[in-house]
Amino acid sequence: SNKINNNQRKGEFNMELREELLYSKSHEWVKEEGEEMVIGLTDYAQSELGDLVFVNLPEEGDELTVGEAFADVESVKAVSDVYAPVAGTVSEINEELLDAPEKINEAPYEAWLVRVKDVTEKEALLSAEEYQTFVESEQ
Repeated sequence: SNKINNNQRKGEFNMELREELLYSKSHEWVKEEGEEMVIGLTDYAQSELGDLVFVNLPEEGDELTVGEAFADVESVKAVSDVYAPVAGTVSEINEELLDAPEKINEAPYEAWLVRVKDVTEKEALLSAEEYQTFVESEQ
């Protein structure tokens, strides 16, 4: 079928997506867990960034604003901001990543960045299918 040929021609679309997650146009994923939202970087983001050497996370209690940077990641290529897809209060950060940023490259959907509580606003998030279409349109 068409889709498989397309993937072979454009290797970059072998990105992993998870149906149960929501996605932002700035390449973060969002998972609803009870009252909280968990945020991480997508497989596409980590593959574009390259090998990560440093992660700068906010602190517990920090307020996130939709569309504003709340963290940054540094790869051998560049430093990139990570943008908040939701507004709320940071309830927990993944401290493991501070010592091992490469976990984002190895398993982007396990290597969450922050948990957010008291969520007051969400940007218009995309389903896995919508996100894939968005990424392909950006190429």
